[in-house]
Amino acid sequence: MENSRQPPSAKSGPRLAGSQGTQLFSRSELSQWAAEASPAPHGHASEREPVLQSTSAGLEDRRISLRPGRQTIGRRDDNDIVVNEPSVSSAHAWIINQQGHYVVMNTLSTNGTFVNDRRVHEATIKHGDRIRFGQVEFVLLTREPGTQKRAGRVVLASLLALAGLAALLWWWLS
Repeated sequence: MENSRQPPSAKSGPRLAGSQGTQLFSRSELSQWAAEASPAPHGHASEREPVLQSTSAGLEDRRISLRPGRQTIGRRDDNDIVVNEPSVSSAHAWIINQQGHYVVMNTLSTNGTFVNDRRVHEATIKHGDRIRFGQVEFVLLTREPGTQKRAGRVVLASLLALAGLAALLWWWLS
């Protein structure tokens, strides 16, 4: 099956370089092509696929999937997460996802990075924490709102069953 999409430069005629006919693209053309070619994230939060959910006016529906490793956040187009808002610096912060542990690091931004309304240079973040870059706020979600961790319920049920068995054994041996 052929891809009907063509690179942005193909619309205006390809620019070729080299004996092999390598096409040349500008940074903006490559960014545009990558945005069009990459699948849109489903946006469902899970421990394996955490998301940043915006809570700021005008960005309420924006969800950003976090991938393993480091992601840059800022106003410039070459950031992994572009937040086009005047209070966000061009290269504002990093979010580092290392095996399910998340760290946000401010990269000398003008208006600061905040976690739960505390200005930070570096902070570990967890589910439900509010992260603000300048005046734009997000919430880290590692599960969908309204869902509880099943592990807690499983542990509680196991402890209750174990206590019941101990009581039954004590009654039977008495």
